[in-house]
Amino acid sequence: MIVGGGDSAMEEANFLTRFATKVTIVHRRDSFRASKIMQDRTLNNPKIAVLWNSEITDIKDVVAGKVTGVVIRNTVTGEVTEQPIDGVFAAIGHDPNVSLVKELVTLDEKGYIKTIPGTSHTNVEGLFACGDVQDSRYRQAITAAGSGCMAALDVEKYLQEHHE
Repeated sequence: MIVGGGDSAMEEANFLTRFATKVTIVHRRDSFRASKIMQDRTLNNPKIAVLWNSEITDIKDVVAGKVTGVVIRNTVTGEVTEQPIDGVFAAIGHDPNVSLVKELVTLDEKGYIKTIPGTSHTNVEGLFACGDVQDSRYRQAITAAGSGCMAALDVEKYLQEHHE
């Protein structure tokens, strides 16, 4: 199951169909806010089902270290059902936590820190950005780790050039 209704949820649902026989998107409203192309791709995928006007209220057996099912509440009727599943992915998006530097650096239209393409350099000399505050496209742990390595190398080079 994927929780969400934006582009992140659509991307994750389509990606998971490579590994799962069925993916269900749980969305609290009756329409997605994802882009039309992402909605079309998702709604036309035969491995993806949608539970509209629904929310997960409980995930079963998390305390035991696994997921065996979920409790779902219909947001219109209030009806509660339980469904067995193997996994839950929250794809509800997030706002980058840039509060520490938002007055210092240039942000893009989504609120992420802009960097010089191919680097971790911001518009402020000596200030570098990487990971979830800089990456509005992929937002994955592996890409965050990679951009963190880039930033470390950029910082090392900066320190060598500016601080002997």
